Amino acid sequence: MRNGGQLLVQSLVGLGATKAFGVPGESYLAVLDALHDTRGVLDYVLCRHEGGAAFMAAAWGKLTGSPGICMVTRGPGATNASIGVHTAMQDSAPMILFVGQVGTDMRGREAFQELDYRAVFGTMAKWVVEIDRAERIPELLSRAWVTAVSGRPGPVVVALPEDMLTSLTDMTPLPGPVVVHEPAPTAAAVEAALAVLAGAERPLILLGGCNWTAAGRAALERFAGASDIPVVAAFRYQDRFDNHAEVYAGEAGVGMPTHVKDLIRRADTILAVNVRFGEMTTDGYTLLEVPTPHQRLIHVHGEAGELGKIYRPEVAIQAGPNAFAEALRPVQGGWADWRAWARAGYLASLKLGPLPSPVDMGVVTAHLRQVLPGDAIVTNGAGNFAVWPNKFLQYGPLGRLLAPQSGAMGYGVPAAIAAKVAHPDRLVVCFAGDGDFQMTAQELATARQEGAQPVILILNNGIYGTIRAHQEREYPARVSGTEMINPDFVLLARAHGFHAERVETTEAFAGAFARAVASPTGAVLDLAISPEALTPRASLSAIRAAALARQG
Repeated sequence: MRNGGQLLVQSLVGLGATKAFGVPGESYLAVLDALHDTRGVLDYVLCRHEGGAAFMAAAWGKLTGSPGICMVTRGPGATNASIGVHTAMQDSAPMILFVGQVGTDMRGREAFQELDYRAVFGTMAKWVVEIDRAERIPELLSRAWVTAVSGRPGPVVVALPEDMLTSLTDMTPLPGPVVVHEPAPTAAAVEAALAVLAGAERPLILLGGCNWTAAGRAALERFAGASDIPVVAAFRYQDRFDNHAEVYAGEAGVGMPTHVKDLIRRADTILAVNVRFGEMTTDGYTLLEVPTPHQRLIHVHGEAGELGKIYRPEVAIQAGPNAFAEALRPVQGGWADWRAWARAGYLASLKLGPLPSPVDMGVVTAHLRQVLPGDAIVTNGAGNFAVWPNKFLQYGPLGRLLAPQSGAMGYGVPAAIAAKVAHPDRLVVCFAGDGDFQMTAQELATARQEGAQPVILILNNGIYGTIRAHQEREYPARVSGTEMINPDFVLLARAHGFHAERVETTEAFAGAFARAVASPTGAVLDLAISPEALTPRASLSAIRAAALARQG
């Protein structure tokens, strides 16, 4: 006999879970007690805020392909964690959030911290379930795991009533996961896709999603290279294709370069693999007409509900990205000039003139392109600063980018910690704005406690940059609610046991970064960035002047 908490934890061990990120609560004490016996097998990573814990779980799922596990208490704990659930959903990343719940005898009374989790998370997660009886833990947990990893991966929320966790049962824990093989395309479907591509004059491959295998990525790269078709990555998935390949042409996301917009508009055929066609990838749904694009569209996705959800494809194929890529064979269409034009646009987009800032991020990222190891993991949250890791770094076959499609501020620091927990031997570099950093800065304590301390670059310009840019475009010279007085980030980082430096000039960055990488305790570099350098190619003053000119 074992209680529900023990059955849950032992089943998670059987499924292959090794880390659980969370903040403790009295509503799931039986689970915490069971975790006492799994140290070294299934470890509990103690976080400082449920939002940080949920971000870590979402990032773990995106990085590893295995569900990130998050455990929080009922009510406030669950609502704090909701930001990670939303992020995992928009990222198509597998995650399971376990939340405490009031006892079954109190449900429906608005008891202390009671929530209806199906109502709260119903539109935010792939599935929400409350386990009423301990005997059903193996059944429902198995379903939650399969749901999280299959089709379009995403988050599942599992509510755990307190009395259910303490009740006894003789049910056997899950012995292992269900192996979900992704759907493969039929031969007829592959032939239909290849026939459309063969008739194209300006074909383009658009890829996305986090559930790629090394073999699947290699297969798609071989196909694109042998066929001489340019490749564009969907918003924040440029790490899923070798950026050094001659067919790679850039990322379709926030701040989309002009050459990428032109590529998508001018393409007469698009092969979209594992893409959900979000707003950012389509420039507000303007690059392809809704519902029938002028481009011939081949849409491949493992989730049937994604096919035709926004755009009507000429060829719709329900298949996993890896199985589809491995089924392809090269096509020849004489697209060398088209591909070369696409690649030239991408390479040109990496070049910048001097920026009006004490620390010039164009120079910084050019340096990082030279010194970052091939297997570095880069993370970022949300803000104008994210343009630097997203548009000016290059990702090879082993490099990874963890960045939120949801545009959630505060994601970068927890994601970097989760990456360092998963891969303590790899360099993890987080880009954070000063406002973004302060959303989850308390998780530096988690990093120190876990010995998972990344290198964090704070782009400190004293403003909420993205909002200020929009503010200056719409209401020029009327600054309201976007200027910040920041703490001393160096002292704050040192208080958490990190190596920390203030970097005042561009020339000082290379040495500071070398010291940061060499530090055994991770590092925080506080970079002096001028508000004028708000975007890579338009200063704050230029944005304001253009807006004033429009207003007459």
